[in-house]
Amino acid sequence: QLQFVESGGGLVQPGGSLKLSCAASGFTLDSYGIGWFRQAPGKEHEGVSCISRSDFATYYKDSVKGRFRISRDNAKNTVYLQMNSLKTEETGVYYCAEAHCWDRGISKKGNTWGEGTQVTVSS
Repeated sequence: QLQFVESGGGLVQPGGSLKLSCAASGFTLDSYGIGWFRQAPGKEHEGVSCISRSDFATYYKDSVKGRFRISRDNAKNTVYLQMNSLKTEETGVYYCAEAHCWDRGISKKGNTWGEGTQVTVSS
């Protein structure tokens, strides 16, 4: 099973920015579709963004379009999520995982989650 390490979360004021990182070891990330998911307090996981294998397609949840950007650095075997103009309702634990990714949606593969990285948007 693929394993990922998420990092880059923290406390930020509304309107601020964070850049999350998703690192992999033991396999090459660019061979897989990778998604970012968020779990807000008391809620289910939801797909936020993804990038398909070979970067053929990207997807963004409607509420983050124009503010978030997903990217892949193959040399570092890392996928990033740049998050700008953050909102308080985007507080939660962010996870990366292998995912089916197409331009209109995201679907996580498998049923396990890593540790994630906490993002808190608060004044």
